[in-house]
Amino acid sequence: MIWVNGVSQASIAPMDRGLAYGDGLFATMRSSECGILFFEQHQARLTAGAARLGFDWQMSSALAEQLNTLAAQNPHHCIKLMITRGVGGRGYAPPEQVNVTEIVSVHPIPAHYAAWQQQGIRLKTSAVQLGHQPLLAGIKHLNRLEQVLIKSQPLPQGFDDWLVLDCTGQVIESSMANIFFVKGHRVITPSLARCGVAGVMREQVMLALLAQQMNIDCLPFGAERLVEFDSVFITNSILGVVDVLAIDSHSFKPSPLTADLRHTLSLSL
Repeated sequence: MIWVNGVSQASIAPMDRGLAYGDGLFATMRSSECGILFFEQHQARLTAGAARLGFDWQMSSALAEQLNTLAAQNPHHCIKLMITRGVGGRGYAPPEQVNVTEIVSVHPIPAHYAAWQQQGIRLKTSAVQLGHQPLLAGIKHLNRLEQVLIKSQPLPQGFDDWLVLDCTGQVIESSMANIFFVKGHRVITPSLARCGVAGVMREQVMLALLAQQMNIDCLPFGAERLVEFDSVFITNSILGVVDVLAIDSHSFKPSPLTADLRHTLSLSL
C-alpha cells in the first residue's frame, strides 16, 4: 500500500534527491479509529524540518484527506509519510525550483510492541556511536545510515534494542526511540542539540509530565550516570511508552508513570 504524489503504486524517479542524497524527511504516525494520533504535531515537525533543510513544504488539504482516510480504513496501523526535495540533477547543490515528492505507505504495527508495553524491554549499549551535526540534530531526515549500522549488529540474547551514545559518550536515545530517566519526582531526557531525533511522542510525554507537576530536565549526561536512576522508559509514536528493565548489567524497576502516560495519551496497544 504505497502512493507517490497521490498515485497508487507509482514509481519514484531515479534522480529523486531523496534516493540520491537522503534529501528529505519522514514521519511514522499511528492510526486509530479517531484518525492519526497527534496529526497536527507531525505536520508541524515535517514543515519545520523542511525549512531547516532549506525548502518550503506545507501539507496540502488533499494529502491530509488521504492520510485521514487511510487512518479510518486502517486503524491501529503505522502510516509513514516521506517528503523529499524532489527530482534534481547530478550534484549536491539543490535545484532552484523544488517540486516535492510525497510518499505514503501503510504498515502493520509490529506484533511484539504490545508485549513490550506489558512486559518491558532490555537495552544493550551499541558500539556504534552517533556523530555530531547540530544543523540536522532533532529532525527526522532521510539520512539514517547510522541507525542502519546500529541495527546491523546482532543483539545479544536477552536484549531487545540498543542504547545509543554519541561520539563523546553522552546518552542520546535507543536505536528507534527517545529515552527518559526517572529519579523520584525528577525526569531527565537527553539533550538532542548535537544529534538524535526529537520525536513527536517525546514532546507529548514531556507536556503530559509537566501537567502532572513533574520536574523535567533536558540535558546532556554520560553513560556512567545510568546507575543514578530508579526507572527508565522509551517513547515513539508507534510503540507508545515502554519500560526499560535493564541497560547492560544494570536493572531498573518499572515506573508508575508509564501506565499513566499510556492511559492519558491513549497509547495502549
